[in-house]
Amino acid sequence: MLNVPTMADARNAIVAPRSPTRQHYTILLRQSRVGLRAMMSEQISEFGRYQGFSSAAYDDAIRSSQYVTVRDGVRLAVDLFRPMRGGAVADTPLPALWTHTRYQRASHTQSGEVTSTLDLWDAWLFEVIRHGYVVATVDVRGAGASFGINRGQYCAEENRDAYDITEWIAGQEWCDGKVGMFGRSYLGITQYFAAGQAPPHLRAVFPEMASFDHYQYAYSGGVFRESSRFNWQLLVGNLDQSLSMLWKDDYQGPVVAVDEDTDGQLLAAALREHRANLDWYRMLKNCPYRDSVDPSSQEVVHQSRSPNSCVRQIEASGVAVYHLAGWYDMFPRDTLLWWRNLEVPQKLVIGPWFHVDRQNLDDAAEHLRWYDYWLKEIDNGVMSEDTLHYWTLDAPPGEEWRSTSCWPLENETPTDYYFAPGPSGTAASCNDGSLVREPGTPNSFDDYVADYTTTSGATNRWANANGGSTGYPDMAANDDKGLTYTSAPLTHDLEVTGHPIVHVWLSCDTDDIALYAYLEDVHPDGYSQYVTEGVLLGSHRKQAEPPWDNLGLPYHSGLAVDLEPMPDNPVELVFDLHPTSKRFAAGHRIRIALTCADRDNDRTPIHDPPARLTLYRDAERASKIILPVIPG
Repeated sequence: MLNVPTMADARNAIVAPRSPTRQHYTILLRQSRVGLRAMMSEQISEFGRYQGFSSAAYDDAIRSSQYVTVRDGVRLAVDLFRPMRGGAVADTPLPALWTHTRYQRASHTQSGEVTSTLDLWDAWLFEVIRHGYVVATVDVRGAGASFGINRGQYCAEENRDAYDITEWIAGQEWCDGKVGMFGRSYLGITQYFAAGQAPPHLRAVFPEMASFDHYQYAYSGGVFRESSRFNWQLLVGNLDQSLSMLWKDDYQGPVVAVDEDTDGQLLAAALREHRANLDWYRMLKNCPYRDSVDPSSQEVVHQSRSPNSCVRQIEASGVAVYHLAGWYDMFPRDTLLWWRNLEVPQKLVIGPWFHVDRQNLDDAAEHLRWYDYWLKEIDNGVMSEDTLHYWTLDAPPGEEWRSTSCWPLENETPTDYYFAPGPSGTAASCNDGSLVREPGTPNSFDDYVADYTTTSGATNRWANANGGSTGYPDMAANDDKGLTYTSAPLTHDLEVTGHPIVHVWLSCDTDDIALYAYLEDVHPDGYSQYVTEGVLLGSHRKQAEPPWDNLGLPYHSGLAVDLEPMPDNPVELVFDLHPTSKRFAAGHRIRIALTCADRDNDRTPIHDPPARLTLYRDAERASKIILPVIPG
């Protein structure tokens, strides 16, 4: 993903005129910075390590670009990277990998040079090319140098284009008919939709950090993730007109024309068509419920455009899927839902990552293991291992990576931690409550006046959906503006791996309220470390039967008919936090912080005067969090 401004930054954006230069150029393949060393005779194939099963037979690659016409006559811009050896292009057909991008397959640097999406985000692919794969990057219709109109994310035409491009690649003389896909975020979601089209020659995909239920991404618990969606639309709106952008320290230049377009007239014509693209932010803003109809497309977009709409089609296609997620990404729950609901050959890895992170894993090695197995039919054992690899945050060095073929883990012990009176002596919140193992006494409650300045910051999992800085601040200052419940210091290390679930009994004096729950690790020095979070609008509290295997988690339909205003009497809100795997060290404390707003990220109900709520925590109305504890 590319870096993108905040809404406030948009007013200060530096937009340069479009002045592209064009060149047909050869890329000299360098040793991958993350990649494999020279192949040795010993064969090794294990998670994150791969050698001896295939060789780096090529030392160079040539890039070319052209238009490919799909079934309705729209021309899509395609970049090809073909392996070379000793100055000669590979003369035998090879398997091919491709990606369907919304963010320009190639752009110009400030000095006018061409830089591809491989250079920007996927340098590991140069190592894959050395091992005998053709790589293609394709601008989706209505974006980059492609013609056509983009009718919003994942429209039906875009998905059909994926079928046509896959089969076009398979039919070229340089391809042996075996095709795979790669890419993260939007480029991961397009892989699921491509597999759902069941092109005959698509064998395997490797979608990274991609959504399953798009409604829950845009409207988490009914709360609109406004800043993230606004910034994304601002980004693609500029890219669709090939505007050069300088956001903070990151430069995104004008799009590169295809080779045949020597005078830029074709690119200019394509950009004129882009002016009719639909605004995805406005589409989402106008559709607050799962069954809302978007006026611009006349679609129930949260259903027709949601990736989970093609689960059964993917299963029918038989395409093998390797999912990748990060604990600090937007989609760890979604990725686990993919893994649970798909019945195809599949694997999953969840690392300690935000949306744009790449560390602690050799991308080239793991992708090569996958593609070699499915596209070159090399029996390297990748499908004989545990299905899921995951990283435990703050585990002892060298013990972070774990593996399993079962989720939730077989030894998970759901453990209740109840909200209780304080003081804990660790927070300046209005209640400074405690977190204990026994339910409370009768008539126990905490009063709270909503503070709408609370925020999880501007470098969190939601902001990072569009690139940029990552990391959470010390959450203590935010905690002090909410309700907090903090445990005593732990007497021994405690591992939490799975999906925390909160039960909160409350009443309020407004018809709706947002409730955020943060799980935090309070260090001995008072530093409050973010672990994970969840949110639910009070009006969305009604639970329903999920239309898919929801991992046993609470499901709120988001349908307009199921909305219920907050009553005067106490009601229970039950919702899950994003999954995690985290070791809380002895001497640290566990904290649950509750707030009613995330100012820098979301649109929530704001009342004047602020909402007043009462949280109940007696034995009959026990407010608590259930932690998935793993016995030590």
